[in-house]
Parts: sequence; structure tokens; C-alpha cells
Amino acid sequence: MNKSLGGLFVAVLLAGCVTTTPPTAVHQPMTARPEPRTVTPSNGAIYNVASARPLFEDRRARFVGDTLIINIQEKVQASKKSENKTTRSHEVDASVPTIVGLPFKGAQGTTLSASSSNDFNGKGENTSSNNFTGTLTVTVIEVYPNGNLLVSGEKQIGLKEGEEFIRFSGVVNPNTITGANTVVSTQVADARIEYKANGFIDSAQVMGWLGRFFLSFMPF
Repeated sequence: MNKSLGGLFVAVLLAGCVTTTPPTAVHQPMTARPEPRTVTPSNGAIYNVASARPLFEDRRARFVGDTLIINIQEKVQASKKSENKTTRSHEVDASVPTIVGLPFKGAQGTTLSASSSNDFNGKGENTSSNNFTGTLTVTVIEVYPNGNLLVSGEKQIGLKEGEEFIRFSGVVNPNTITGANTVVSTQVADARIEYKANGFIDSAQVMGWLGRFFLSFMPF
């Protein structure tokens, strides 16, 4: 029994040492092979409507499996500022008159007063700025009925400290593709851009599962 527990403990330690690929939210799959083209009778001597490209047309992405260059140029700035101020004051004065014939003669002529005051001041300010530039080649994984292209891709860079992953996916309008088969990320609909990494440097910045447990359930 002790050997089984020891083996399980060693397996858990080894699993913790193995670097894993970070999860992603980009459209799947992140690559696609070109669809096989069946041999169909040509409409002319050497012309086929299904797969023809004009002789002088630029080699732009059009079919599933074609590649497209994405120029990532994302710059986002946001700021928020709020200020609240509330003041409330309340004062009450009351006195018991002296009237002959009333009970509780000891309370007659007594003056009562009460006052309350509330003051609240709140102020908040938040500013964020993000700048992400780069170039990534993606693959057409689906062609929509209206001609738009769903693209997705990943660039993996291996370093001695770990690995870095640059991922991108989105819907591209063919009219925005330049003659060099490139498109700017700001012209991509439903764009999902990720820059993640794994390794001991990134693992050191993540709280352990036991710490997250106590942080979530401990009331203090």
C-alpha cells in the first residue's frame, strides 16, 4: 500500500514538471488541409470553373487550406473616472409644554433635541493601455456562403525557458485582402488574439491550486 501511494506521489510530481500547451479560445481547428478537388469535365479546353484562377490575378486566399498573412496592429486605450459625494444632515428639536391638569407633571417643560449627519465621499479612476503588433500567417479553415473566410493560425516559438504561443482567428472579408495577400487585424471580424507562454517563469506567476482554494472559501 505504501509503495502504491509513493508511486502516485511521484507521478503527481512528474506531471507538475511537464510543460503543457496553454488553453486557447481561438476558432478550431487552427489549420486545415486543402480540400481534395475531384476531376470534373472542363468547361473548355483547359478551363474549369470550380478551381480556375484568372491568369493575372494575385494569389490571394480563397479556398480552404490557403494561407493569409495577418498584420497585427492592435492598440487599445481606455480610461474611466468617477466621483460621488453625498451629504445629509437632520436636526429635530422638541419641547414638552407646561399645561395644568396633564399627567406626568415631571416631564413638563423638558426640551428634547436630536441631530444626525451623514457624509460620503467616493472617487475612482481606472486607465488601461494595450499595444500588440506583429505578423502571423494563418490558414483558411472555412469559406462561408457569402464568400467570407474563417481563418485561424498559431505561431509557436521555443525558448530555453519555455515556449511562447501567438494565436489568431477571425472572419476576413476578401475585399480587404491586399495584392500581397495580407490583411490588417483591425479589418478582421470576430478577431481573437492570444499571446501565451509556458515554462517556469510563467508558472511562478500563477497561484497554486491549494492557495486558490483557501482564497475562494476562507471568509477572512
